Amino acid sequence: LLAGRTPRTINMTTIGDDLLKPASPEFGPQVEAVIVYNANPLAIAPDSAKVQQGFEREDLFTVVLEQFQTDSADYADILLPATTQLEHVDAHLAYGHLYMMANNAAIAPMGEAKPNSEIFRLLAARMGLTDPCFLESDDELAAQAFDKTHTRAIHFDWESLKQKGWQKLNMPDAPFAEGGFPTPSGKCEFYSATMAKDGLDPLPAYIAPYESVASNPVLAKRYPLAMISPPARNFLNSTFVNVQSLRATEGEPHLDIHPNDAAARGIEHGDMARIFNDRGSFVAKARVTEKARTGLVVGLSIWWKKLSKDGKNANEVTSQRLTDMGRAPTFYDTLVQVEKATPRPGHEKSLP
Repeated sequence: LLAGRTPRTINMTTIGDDLLKPASPEFGPQVEAVIVYNANPLAIAPDSAKVQQGFEREDLFTVVLEQFQTDSADYADILLPATTQLEHVDAHLAYGHLYMMANNAAIAPMGEAKPNSEIFRLLAARMGLTDPCFLESDDELAAQAFDKTHTRAIHFDWESLKQKGWQKLNMPDAPFAEGGFPTPSGKCEFYSATMAKDGLDPLPAYIAPYESVASNPVLAKRYPLAMISPPARNFLNSTFVNVQSLRATEGEPHLDIHPNDAAARGIEHGDMARIFNDRGSFVAKARVTEKARTGLVVGLSIWWKKLSKDGKNANEVTSQRLTDMGRAPTFYDTLVQVEKATPRPGHEKSLP
């Protein structure tokens, strides 16, 4: 980075559009290189057809750090072996609990595998980058993950944490029983002055999805079914899909659809269904069930594209639109239509 320059940040939710954008004063230079780590954008990013189109660019240089041959790894110009959790030092932040945790390496890195951090240090050295962070070891970086001056971590010491493995934060089991919320007032704010300042409704309110009968009735006439895509029971998002035993248990991609919606489309339990909208389509086996409410289908996800029958998954139909607060993804804000698929998956009918 040049001195004084702030690096550009691109939201991964919009990577499909951003990889296809030419240079412009508004966008900046065209994206010419990508390093993928701790992610599988070809499978997990929305509007997947555009994501694939972007990664297929002949002039895009792609490096992937991985342990497995993911959908994204298939597009790598250079594929570098990354260490697993068993082979490197890491810090685990509290996630739904009150404990700090240290991840100690159980074994030395296998083969030529390196931690992501070591790959970044080596790249920085070759590029002449001299920021002090590129000289810090994994232990030094992990120690900085915790603020030892904060009241919740007043007894924190990284070396002690590594020895014990875990340490409870200095917090009661019910931390907000007496208030103390991380808000300007310290209270649970039903009226948020911060949201009002940002131009948002400061009171709790229902905001219709971008794609719904209420918010977009014209689109809903063409695509009348809402679709959500929670993880399939045996997967964690796209993680573990490569594990053959879990994939065998899951069987194949499924679509849960209410009996009323299935009957209206001539779809029976076990039929192959084609789910589509203007962004794309994918095929899944229909499970006619009242677990899905009328007007909504559940596309259990997220299969690696190359491991599904038609080489696609639920993100063919999801949107790159961002939430109005936080610029987060809107995966569950999707309208689709469903029809009985042709007998031979992959030989799709044209859109009606």
